[in-house]
Amino acid sequence: MIFRITLLAALAAAGWPAHSAVSTDEAAKLRSELTPFGAEKAGNKDGTIPAWTGGFTKPIAGDTPGGRRGDPFKADKPLYSINAKNLDQHAAQLTEGQKAMLKKYPDSYRIDVYPTQRTAAAPAWVYENTFKNATRAKLHGDVVEGAYGGIPFPIPKTGAEVMWNHMLRWRGTSWEFNVNQYQLTADGKAVLTTDGRAEQQMPYYFQDGSAESFAKSNDFWLIRLINAGPPIRAGEAIVGRENLDGSKSQGWVYLTGQRRVRKLPNPCCDTPTPAAAGVMSFDEIEVWSGRLDRFDWKLLGKQEMLIPYNANRFLQPKTDAEVLSKNHFNPDHMRWELHRVWVVEATLRAGQRHQAPKSRYYCDEDTWICVLGDRWDANGQLWKTLWAQTFVAPDLPGTPIASFGFNDLVSGQAFVGNLYNAKASQYPVKPRFPDSVFSPDALAGEGVR
Repeated sequence: MIFRITLLAALAAAGWPAHSAVSTDEAAKLRSELTPFGAEKAGNKDGTIPAWTGGFTKPIAGDTPGGRRGDPFKADKPLYSINAKNLDQHAAQLTEGQKAMLKKYPDSYRIDVYPTQRTAAAPAWVYENTFKNATRAKLHGDVVEGAYGGIPFPIPKTGAEVMWNHMLRWRGTSWEFNVNQYQLTADGKAVLTTDGRAEQQMPYYFQDGSAESFAKSNDFWLIRLINAGPPIRAGEAIVGRENLDGSKSQGWVYLTGQRRVRKLPNPCCDTPTPAAAGVMSFDEIEVWSGRLDRFDWKLLGKQEMLIPYNANRFLQPKTDAEVLSKNHFNPDHMRWELHRVWVVEATLRAGQRHQAPKSRYYCDEDTWICVLGDRWDANGQLWKTLWAQTFVAPDLPGTPIASFGFNDLVSGQAFVGNLYNAKASQYPVKPRFPDSVFSPDALAGEGVR
């Protein structure tokens, strides 16, 4: 791949020391040529990426408050499709993982490319906090300090800063989802792993909070998942509290066979997560959700790439079977667009261990969501390709992640998580939950069969 390396990325790649924050003059660009989140406001020279004009904030026809979501771009038609026969023509805008998928499944996998819509948006107070973070946030080792209520590093200088932008991205303050999750076996069977209800909350984005009050705990992401099925897993439950300092993150699980809550000894990294029935590791949730101290992070630069985006189209079918194919998601319902992404490469840090010693992530400049990722195994073989879909949610406003998953290019199995299709509600925004909801005591009360 030919990367369009920015000056900042080149300095970081050359080993120059990273600064903890940008100058006030540089931060002022967030009010001029950059979007409030730090993306390039202008479109590209070819006109295939339009200018950002504020994102998508108007109500969508078909949206039901607290229920199912409509598709604001349902009239759009694909500009072109990429398959195994023509992938070489588009190789510069495809990840290694996507090229491997097109070659592995030449008869069923394709990429339908739609007109680019820059829908990313957030409340004004999130933008204002992002502006403040630009000059106050810093990395102390691998841990963010001084950031609150917005993107921590809107003008990133290092790969680690980009990954923190992904983990601390705007996705709402409190929300709920009811989902199904599936393992797709190598021989093409869809096995239900989870039928669950989850509450999630981000104390990092409490509007009435402050950097000082948040720093008392630094728990930035809270989640509780209760399983209703499949029958073998009915009644199981998990609670997680992600901390800025990964060594302080905590997780608890309730297993019906043991009838007790147990603290997870290592809720991170390449440990299999109970939330996905052990099929996916903790740090593969939503492409990346791990500890940065396991890897060294290199910022390769920014590139125009084809990525999953504005996936309200994927949310329209009312059965899971419609959006699943034999070995992957159904490309008929996927929407891909051309966007600028930051490209970050992770290599295993000296003294650390991990099943995937090398990874590469592609993080959308508008939302900071790492929508695609590739992982290599210890033999240097391309092992997994990970993906996530954003969707338009003007009630936040924002473009959070809907479904996510991975394809194992070696074994042929796959995982598709957070399918809302068969559910009556799709990512409903909720009032703030009591902090006690995300505790082991509450878990014991909920997870009884």
